[in-house]
Amino acid sequence: MPAGFGRLWTAQTVSSLGDGVTHAALPLIALTLTRDPMALAVVTAAGTLPWLLFGVLGGALVDRWDRRRTMWLTDAARAGLLVVPAAAAALDVLSIPLLAVVAFLLGLGGLFFDTAATAYLPDLLGREPVLLERANSRLRGAQTAASGFAGPPAGSALLALGRAVPLLADAVSFALSAALVRSLPSMPRPVPQARESLLRQARAGASYVFRDRLLLGLALRPAVGNIAFVAMETVLALFAHDRLGIGSFGFGLLLTAEATGGLLGAAIASFLGRRLGTGTALTCTAAVEGLAILGLAAAPNAYVAGLALAVCGAGMGATMVLAPSLRQAVVPAELMGRVVSTSRMLGMCAAPFGAFLGGWLATAYDVRTPLYTAAGLLLAMTAVTSTMTTNRRVEAALRAAAPAPEPALTA
Repeated sequence: MPAGFGRLWTAQTVSSLGDGVTHAALPLIALTLTRDPMALAVVTAAGTLPWLLFGVLGGALVDRWDRRRTMWLTDAARAGLLVVPAAAAALDVLSIPLLAVVAFLLGLGGLFFDTAATAYLPDLLGREPVLLERANSRLRGAQTAASGFAGPPAGSALLALGRAVPLLADAVSFALSAALVRSLPSMPRPVPQARESLLRQARAGASYVFRDRLLLGLALRPAVGNIAFVAMETVLALFAHDRLGIGSFGFGLLLTAEATGGLLGAAIASFLGRRLGTGTALTCTAAVEGLAILGLAAAPNAYVAGLALAVCGAGMGATMVLAPSLRQAVVPAELMGRVVSTSRMLGMCAAPFGAFLGGWLATAYDVRTPLYTAAGLLLAMTAVTSTMTTNRRVEAALRAAAPAPEPALTA
């Protein structure tokens, strides 16, 4: 692995640790302000709205900009942004609208950083499929360990010191990440297409995804999956408190169980891809996620719920290694930012619907209803996309993307 990968890995791990702190603390902070499920859904949905509004255009901009510079400036901006809600919490003027605005701006920063990082990685690794899979496995494993395993308990513990403390901890993690990313080598930008407008470039990236059945299948999985997962996450803190009878620290441990499964899934992703083929492995992991959420919905206690979340995390961990690695290996470099952002946009645009669906179902019926609905959506998605990401399609796409062999020398 190139030396620069170690710095990228460290930067994303540090940032993920801060994200894990906020991931556990933010819903608990919101619960101190309101018990209304729809208000909680607003905060959750706000973080995903930037993908709906700017997803494809953001990818086109990333394809024009220096990707390393985009990453470190974005993280520096997010570090400064988190000081605002931390100060509001310290002054006791924090509110749901402020949390929603901060979540929106953090989501906007995530759009640019994640797109640039995903496009930067194949440039750093020379688009080698084996290295991409290994790198994504390490990145996903570290992200899961930091944001899911270590971050949530830390976030719950830091929240006990004050509502501002976990927010400041995340700000520090963004600042450290920005410093590390700035030290990475700068890669050449893709050759610009002369006199082509930003909107036309964005449309070209989107149409590339929708015309390719394999890429469309890879994009539809997180699109439907995010409706399900966000519907679940919107009510998870309330479900844990009201149905499982666990407090703030127990909620952090519940998220840690999911992260523990995610570590296992990321670790075995390459093995599953080799053993089953990437296409079949992706179908199996999607089915596992749906069945695990079904088990969570029916869980009679916190122990069963933790086991179900661990199994779900394993499926997600493997998926988040296999799918991005495949996309990075088959998409041309000059389209990478736009294809990544289009795929992410489909997934993230679905998330606000999931948030409001979860809040509405919990309000109209019961807090378990969003979980049963999420399981049904995941299993239906698995059936629909299984024919779009078959092993045959994957192998054909890899062959088409492979560089042409150099002509043999003649005497």
